[in-house]
Amino acid sequence: MLAPDTGDPVPADRLADHLTSWLRPPDWATDVLVYAHGWQTGRDAALRNAERLLALVHEQHARRPHLYPRLPTADFAPWTVVVRWPSSSRLSLRGYYAVRDLAHAMSAPGRGYAPHVLGHLLGYLDAERGDPRANTLRTSTGRYLHLIGHSFGGRFLCEAVRWAADAGDTLAWSVATDPSRPFTVDSLTAFQMAAPSNAFDGTFRALRPSTRGHRAPVGGPMVFTHSRHDRATGYCHLRAEHLPGIGHGGMRLSPPRGDLAPNDVVHTPLHPADAPYPHSCLDHAFVNVNASWRYRNSHLNPLRAHSDYFHPESAHLLLTLANGSRVEPLG
Repeated sequence: MLAPDTGDPVPADRLADHLTSWLRPPDWATDVLVYAHGWQTGRDAALRNAERLLALVHEQHARRPHLYPRLPTADFAPWTVVVRWPSSSRLSLRGYYAVRDLAHAMSAPGRGYAPHVLGHLLGYLDAERGDPRANTLRTSTGRYLHLIGHSFGGRFLCEAVRWAADAGDTLAWSVATDPSRPFTVDSLTAFQMAAPSNAFDGTFRALRPSTRGHRAPVGGPMVFTHSRHDRATGYCHLRAEHLPGIGHGGMRLSPPRGDLAPNDVVHTPLHPADAPYPHSCLDHAFVNVNASWRYRNSHLNPLRAHSDYFHPESAHLLLTLANGSRVEPLG
């Protein structure tokens, strides 16, 4: 992690103080959105992408507030954290492997800082955690936390959640969590995730609920969009990982064994921007969202589908998840 004011690496023994100084949500924020970009995205492009997605969220919310009754305009004020990571490499299999390994390393115990960032946002590095508001999924500072990643950014966030510090309980969503974990991420959305379809049987097995509930800090749905037109996570991913990517056909789970809970994976189409999602449609541990009708290629860009998620329908999905994190309308 680099200090924004100097550009110098932050020493490990100063990390907690650094995060407290630079990652303190403003008083007006009701939700914290953490956005992580994908492969081959520069620093400026990452910020533009986050701003573009956030603009779609605000526009959708302003045009169709009736779809989100738990998000009255006066009480929905998201604050966005953009995770900019060194995602550039050669456009080759060797370059793919280098970025994949980096995404893992940034969250590995003893080496990566990503879990500490998430832990701070959840309040785990604060001396006084405070209590989440009754009947909500808020962090200890009283805000909802939503993780949003694209491509390798989704893989990076799953790695970070996998290793994040103590986490927890859920009341708004029915997704069960381990009773020893008091606070949680309210939702995780990965647009066109670059990871094998069976990643949650191996690399991310720790994110699968046990019979006692989630052991990782996830207290709401983990949502994965996919499109059959996504060649980057289709043919290209098949060459690199020997399996199609989640962004091409969704994630899959093997039958539960040992202390794993029964599989809770549902499939739903990406809804049009004016069509509401029933709460039961997304109220599951894992949700595959088929966006093939919207995320598509073009004649000029045969790989466009992989990054073609800047649509009102994507904002609608994110707003529905934020709405679902609340138990009842505020105010």
